[in-house]
Amino acid sequence: MSDDGEIVVVGAGMAGLVAALRLAEAGRRARILAKGFGATHLSGATIDVLGYTPAPVMSPAGALPAFVAEHPDHPYARVGAGVVEEAVGWLKGHLTDPRYVGDLGRNFLLPTAAGVCKPAAVAPQTMAAGDLRGGGPYAIVGLPGLKDFYPSLVAGNLALATTPAGTAVGARAVEVDLSPGGRVDAGPLGYARRFEDPRFRADFAAALQGRLAADEVLGVPAVLGLAGAEQAWEELEARVERPIFEIPTLPPSVPGLRMFTVLMAAARRAGARVVIGAEVVGVETDGYRVRGVWSGTANGRRFYPTAALVLATGGWAAGGLVMDSHRVVREPVLGLPVTGADDGAARFLPGYLDHHPLATAGIAVDRWLRPVDARGAVLYDNVRVAGATLAGAEPWKEKSGDGISVATGYHAAMSVLTEEG
Repeated sequence: MSDDGEIVVVGAGMAGLVAALRLAEAGRRARILAKGFGATHLSGATIDVLGYTPAPVMSPAGALPAFVAEHPDHPYARVGAGVVEEAVGWLKGHLTDPRYVGDLGRNFLLPTAAGVCKPAAVAPQTMAAGDLRGGGPYAIVGLPGLKDFYPSLVAGNLALATTPAGTAVGARAVEVDLSPGGRVDAGPLGYARRFEDPRFRADFAAALQGRLAADEVLGVPAVLGLAGAEQAWEELEARVERPIFEIPTLPPSVPGLRMFTVLMAAARRAGARVVIGAEVVGVETDGYRVRGVWSGTANGRRFYPTAALVLATGGWAAGGLVMDSHRVVREPVLGLPVTGADDGAARFLPGYLDHHPLATAGIAVDRWLRPVDARGAVLYDNVRVAGATLAGAEPWKEKSGDGISVATGYHAAMSVLTEEG
């Protein structure tokens, strides 16, 4: 693979951002083409590597070797457990404001917006004090008019949980009123902007005076600013004199927006070019290579020649895989064959939590993430596939989606850089 020419990354989700950033850091000309933003804007912004196998996973690093051996078609098996750990460590070095903590040695157990325990290998330090292995007691704070976060629901469900050691989790809800009689912006983004104001942070801390027990850890909606969240978190901890942790709200996700902003800024600083609102509407090929892609924008069509293409368009929800009214499943950019969508087999099973065959459908690849056909023959030498477009995983069951995107985005870039294909 020649090192001349621009590398096009299709998709601006986690996998696409990671691939573009890694390529640009290595001195390659990289361009992101994306019809919209990825799932970062909806996610809680933790890095979930492996949470269930289906048994709960306490240590992703310890569980990955056996998991890979038992799932040879999984994206983790394609890249290898070592690459997963390397990629997550690399990503941590780029995530700032707030910084990220943790590793694959053990999972945090963090509360969701529903008060359910979720395993995550790496998390913003603004969330780390919510690790439920500590057992609490927790005071879950609600903000007036914030309809995307219900403290009584969170606290009630946490109070029903137990730690891995078998002890009960203590939690209760606390409501504060910061604008009595006034109009309240009830959205997460509105509150995030308010928390960027030191005066509002002071009012919030004052409203909690005398309402917390001495040993309670404070859980708050994840709205401590779009920018400067780490500073806001540190200041609030000092004011209330106790650990504080953020809990992701229902979308839109403020922590997800922070993560996207940091990674996009890093990619641009490294030299990557970004075009949002550019849907890839066609490709030009020359035998087993993609010569370039056509994108459609509000200003018309444009052709981008490319030395290599990283396909990171996401899964079903993002439109990276589609099924029409005739039950025909396809990958819309390159027309790659979709593994696991055989018309002659059952695609869904009766039980909601059954192992539905279509759940693991996606693009089959070799160990360099090049797309292959049913016989294992490489379809395009200069194409790499990353993220949720790949076949072989059930991220929502495994709690592996972030890890897959990070590891395969990173490995796709390294595959291009080392010309191993």
